[in-house]
Amino acid sequence: MTTPPTTGTQAVDRAALLVATVVRADEPLTFADLQAACGLPKSTTSRMLTALERSELLERNDSGSYVAGPLFWLYATRHDPWEELVRLARPTMDRVGQDTGETVNLSVCRGDRVVQVAQVDSTYLLGTRDWTAVDVPAHSSALGKVLLGYGVVDLPKGELEQLTPYTITDREALRRELAQAVRRGWASTADELEIGLSGIAAPVRGSGGEVVAALGISGPSPRLQDRREEIGRKLSDRAEQLSGLLRRNTRKEGVA
Repeated sequence: MTTPPTTGTQAVDRAALLVATVVRADEPLTFADLQAACGLPKSTTSRMLTALERSELLERNDSGSYVAGPLFWLYATRHDPWEELVRLARPTMDRVGQDTGETVNLSVCRGDRVVQVAQVDSTYLLGTRDWTAVDVPAHSSALGKVLLGYGVVDLPKGELEQLTPYTITDREALRRELAQAVRRGWASTADELEIGLSGIAAPVRGSGGEVVAALGISGPSPRLQDRREEIGRKLSDRAEQLSGLLRRNTRKEGVA
């Protein structure tokens, strides 16, 4: 029997049903789970899920089951509970931009992802890019290394993605790198995410002393290679100032 053509409104309703079913589920759902729960034909379910993955409303995990997509994580990190963090961090990020001239980013952990929630653009023509919508593997970025080093996010299971010849994919070597970053108070990358791109980042702590975010800069490797130590120390100082601001802000809210 031929499935009748889907109207525009009906297509939206069905797509919304699939998304809502995944988001409300207590665990990832397989294709068969979704088809049964939504009562849709197999061909319709397949077509709709492909479109929803393409638009990043849904995605599949390592086992092939469906979970909420990157757009949900991006929206969540740009709103409560991180909205206040971003607001408080803006002046510090502006100062880091003035100190270094490079692109400045603030990252937080959302689930098993490191998401960049705020950015100050570089003052240089070479180096400006909007990173807030880019999904970057944590082990290949300085911001991610900070959150990995302090246990805010865990390394994914399986092989680590080799993005460039310089990406650290050996777990033991990466653990040594993370331990060094924790000892000195800042992490760095050089050509590990992309050839010619380097990054430096430092931890931002919340009211209880726990690491809640990473503050970092990125720019062309030739421009940063001789400034790594200097910028690392400056970032640590700025991140500590932001941490102090977060502690004071929390105490004020407590008094109120």
